[in-house]
Formats: sequence, C-alpha cells, structure tokens
Amino acid sequence: MADFSAIKEDSKNRMEKTLEALRSDFGGLRAGRAHASLLDGIMVEAYGSMSPISQVGTVSVPDARTLSVSVWDRGLAKAVEKALRESDLGLNPVSDGQLIRIPIPPLSEERRKELVKVAGKYAEQGKVAIRNIRRDALDEVKKLKKDNAISEDDEKRYENEIQKLTDDSIKKIDEQLSGKEKDIMQV
Repeated sequence: MADFSAIKEDSKNRMEKTLEALRSDFGGLRAGRAHASLLDGIMVEAYGSMSPISQVGTVSVPDARTLSVSVWDRGLAKAVEKALRESDLGLNPVSDGQLIRIPIPPLSEERRKELVKVAGKYAEQGKVAIRNIRRDALDEVKKLKKDNAISEDDEKRYENEIQKLTDDSIKKIDEQLSGKEKDIMQV
C-alpha cells in the first residue's frame, strides 16, 4: 500500500509541475496588456555573454500599454534596445538614456488568432506530458501487480485513481487554455 501512495504522490507532483510550466508558457504570450513577464525570454548581449533582460535592468509596468526597462549600466542600453527590437514580440522600444520605454501596440485580429494557436500548442504539449506521467504510473502499478505486491482489485482501484488525477489535470489545462484564449481575443 505504501508503494502506491508514493507512485500517486510522485505523479501528482509531476502533473502539478506540468501545469506550472504551462502557466509560465502562457505568461509569455502577449494578450494586449503590458506585464513584466512578457520580457522574460529576451536575452541581451552583456559583457560578452547572453543574459536575461532582468539581469541587466529593472522591468516595470508604468501603465497597461507600456513597459519600461531601467538599465543599470548605461553602456548596455543600446544592447537592450537591440534585443527588444529583434525579439519576435513585435516591439518598438524608445530609448531615453538609461530608461527604455516600450509601448505595447494593440494586437491585430490576425496576430490574436496566431497567439490562440500557439496557446493551443502549449496546451497540447501539456496534455501529452500529463499522459506520459499517467503511463509511467500505470506501468509501476502493473509492476506491483506482477510482483504480487498488490491484488487485482487493488490494481484496478489504483488505475482508477491515476486516471482521475489525469482527468483532473487535463481539465485544468483546458480551463487555463480557455481563460488564455479569452484574454488574447479580448480587445
């Protein structure tokens, strides 16, 4: 019995991590409003190596349609501006010495639909990861049965519990996707 609780707990933790990763992926998708996490994936060439933008300056959100990056080292302002301009976010930064303002343009209908497709891909990847976790857990339950550590009734009950965990996680993914789609399509 103790073996199954460990399998179940491990599966639950892995599924939670998958959901967190999906939330993080969704956070990087632009939905018309400015938020600091939008710039998380942007790398800047600083002192001969690539660094995340958060390690060369402070990202803030002065209003719903603007982001700003206050660069700590004036010499890196041009590099930060270049990295922002070359990112695939379609941003056009305006430099003012050490402060770089980034107006967030409204999204076109076409771009919104593209972002919804990207969100769908992220959700599908999350579901595949959840199903892989389920497969691993079911394999371990089958191994317990094969080793005669559990009865056939226990095996069925455990499989049902794993399936319920899986169904709950997939439902959460669908809810996150639905919320993100509304967020993206909202003008």
